[in-house]
Amino acid sequence: MTRLLFALLLFTLIPFANASNDVTVPMKAVRLGAHSYFVQGLPGAASSENQGFMSNAGFVVTRDGVVVFDTLASPPLAEKLLGLIRTITDQPIKRVIISHYHADHFYGLQVLKAQGAEIWAQRAAEGATRTPEAALRLAQRKEALFPWVDDNTRLLEADHFVEGDTTFELGGLHFALRHVGPAHSREDLAMLVKEDGVLYAGDVVFRGRVPFVGDADSRAWIAALDKLIAIHPRILVPGHGAPSRTPRTDLVFTRDYLIYLRTSMAQAAHDLVPFDEAYEKTDWSKYRAMPAFNEANRANAYNQYLRLQAEGIGE
Repeated sequence: MTRLLFALLLFTLIPFANASNDVTVPMKAVRLGAHSYFVQGLPGAASSENQGFMSNAGFVVTRDGVVVFDTLASPPLAEKLLGLIRTITDQPIKRVIISHYHADHFYGLQVLKAQGAEIWAQRAAEGATRTPEAALRLAQRKEALFPWVDDNTRLLEADHFVEGDTTFELGGLHFALRHVGPAHSREDLAMLVKEDGVLYAGDVVFRGRVPFVGDADSRAWIAALDKLIAIHPRILVPGHGAPSRTPRTDLVFTRDYLIYLRTSMAQAAHDLVPFDEAYEKTDWSKYRAMPAFNEANRANAYNQYLRLQAEGIGE
């Protein structure tokens, strides 16, 4: 009888012991150029419904290895990305470029690191995984995205930190890394694949929606977009949203939103107009129908109002 009860208990526990943390959300590798690919995250914030797959990542196949741009929001998502890469090439994963150290862009790093990849990031990201904020974010993601983010998820720092702008060559292709922060983050890094004309921009560009600006340095962000406009890419891959085959249009749209946000809030801050009054008097009609307007725009305006007020800027 004791053996029978033990066997029944073991049988009951097996489904839990074998519970999988594999992601089931659809992911497709889309070819953008002769060598360049990307995967597009789903709309919305990270959740159990999208299993954290709400940002973009890319990869470039050369004759001597693969360069990956960002690694998504969890190790299982990175495993799925790696599986897609393996359907296209068996070349080794040589290098991973991290656009910035926000959870949805680098939590999959350990998967690519296990493949022997060297991790590159901008110098301003050094120590980003060891801050109290990083620990709080990991705890939040373990709760929101379990089992895909769990106690086995490790926050990896870069092996190599890029100073300013730099270029490198791999397998006959030429890559240009451009430091475009501080903008969305201090360490924003964009990557141009010169032969394909494909620009992976990270979260400096949110396409088809109002960007999340928060208390970012909007003046520096505007300058970053000007820097990307001057590159004249053929195709733009944003951190979120679909790729653009009219990059200048999308870059200018984002830049103009930031200019409008900054000038309207700067004037109100300079004139000591209370924020609620200033926000209600501002004409948001050009942006009101865009996705994420309700979620992001008021917070963007408020944070910029406070920042500009503290800076004593009147434009």
